[in-house]
Amino acid sequence: MQNKLTPHPDLPIDSPTEERIRAAVAHYGESVVIDNSVALLRAKNAGKDFLLYAGGRHALGILEGAPALYWPELWGARALLHVWGEQAAPYIVVGLNNQAWRVREMCAKVVLLRGLQVVPKLVRLTTDEHPRVRAAALHALADQGTTANIATIEVRLRDPDKEVRRAAQQARDAIRTRLKFTDPVPETSTETSAPETSAPETSTEA
Repeated sequence: MQNKLTPHPDLPIDSPTEERIRAAVAHYGESVVIDNSVALLRAKNAGKDFLLYAGGRHALGILEGAPALYWPELWGARALLHVWGEQAAPYIVVGLNNQAWRVREMCAKVVLLRGLQVVPKLVRLTTDEHPRVRAAALHALADQGTTANIATIEVRLRDPDKEVRRAAQQARDAIRTRLKFTDPVPETSTETSAPETSAPETSTEA
């Protein structure tokens, strides 16, 4: 096909994300990689080569004509799991409101890893329409929530999704342990507290 692209042979499009971002840092420098990652997260053009570093072979498909959808934004956020600068923080926070659930989930993971203090936004995400976003928000709350958030977290012990229920129990217990909050807690099973209504996730892209 005429629109087939041939990436530079040194561009590791089949390597894991961490290796690709490490290679991008070696090629461009860390500050450029951070800026380009933010550009992707903001749905801006960061150049074809950097898109390949960030998205790997999937990005090659997009450059050859597949729909971009939300994937570049997701890859920009995901790259910030592997490289970081404080200038990226406001855009990760904005990304928690992204219309694509995968981007919201990834930004919540970056919030957790980078210690961004956004408890009110995480609380809001515990009611997100997608269970993986709810679970990611709960994991982040486990790290930075307070006893004031326990009631909100305990609501999710009755979530229809098993992984969300498990994340809620872990978050509640982590906050109580971290803050040495020792009032008795009723026993709640994450396996039986709500019926299973959601199909298991099968995608490994995010």
